[in-house]
Amino acid sequence: MKYKRVLLKLSGESLMGSQNYGIDPSMLEQYASDVKQAVEQGVEIAIVIGGGNIFRGLSGAAKGMDRVQGDYMGMLATLINSMALQAELEKQGLRTELLSGLAIEPICKEMSRRRAIEAMKEGRVVVIGGGSGNPFFTTDTASALRAVEIQADAILKGTRVDGVYTADPEKDPTATKYSTLSFQEALSKKLKIMDLTAFALCEENKLPIYVFDMNRPGNLLRVVSGEPIGTEVSA
Repeated sequence: MKYKRVLLKLSGESLMGSQNYGIDPSMLEQYASDVKQAVEQGVEIAIVIGGGNIFRGLSGAAKGMDRVQGDYMGMLATLINSMALQAELEKQGLRTELLSGLAIEPICKEMSRRRAIEAMKEGRVVVIGGGSGNPFFTTDTASALRAVEIQADAILKGTRVDGVYTADPEKDPTATKYSTLSFQEALSKKLKIMDLTAFALCEENKLPIYVFDMNRPGNLLRVVSGEPIGTEVSA
């Protein structure tokens, strides 16, 4: 395996599937199945999932809501998604640990580096909700923070596109894909891979970001096995 311990970042929107809102059970099932394949090969996995399919703090703030209140609502949305994913992982026979930037008893314990690492070493999939536990930070930044905390080998950013392109491939048919990029190249080309705070955290800690298509079954196992199917951003 190329990666022994990873932080898998999923967007909340990806859980919508073909729906306009909420959670598509078939997407949950596929994601859990892919995680199971990787875990069965001995890979330690932590997962951070966004909440955009339920609520976005920034969009709430744009409509006049208090930004701090909106961000906390967004954190709770990530917890709803995390609980749904945890339930599906356990349904497929995996052992899990749900942690959160916001401690909400009796649903989950507060995120701590020690808890997360111990759980992964015991073979459990760690699902981390609640963002960073602080307003003004995205789930991208929370992912980078958690990945550094647990000493992950990489952040695997599961998207609906199979890597990073010169332009949006859904809008520009001439866009070409990068197989590798440095952090500085990505910044100079203004490629929107993660927000700048998350990006800076990854660069400072020499933590690679691997962008790949999570919606194609089996791709997670291909990535951790070292198949070059996406784009790796590294120092």
